[in-house]
Amino acid sequence: MKTYHLPIVVEVDEDGFFIVSCPLYKGCHSYGKNIDEALDNLKEVIAMCVEEQPLEESNKFIGVREIEFKTSLIS
Repeated sequence: MKTYHLPIVVEVDEDGFFIVSCPLYKGCHSYGKNIDEALDNLKEVIAMCVEEQPLEESNKFIGVREIEFKTSLIS
């Protein structure tokens, strides 16, 4: 059995749920009431994604960047 280390994105929504996703696969998202539950759920989703598209054929993760912008639309 091979072990992979995959990038994930973690967010918290307005209701306090943890939203997690793996940017290597489109639609690879899950959530949970706490971070552990969210990550366990995401592992199941990743397993389904890998069955459909092997990791070697998935998108290549480059990294996360931050940009700065100004707008009058946000108060």
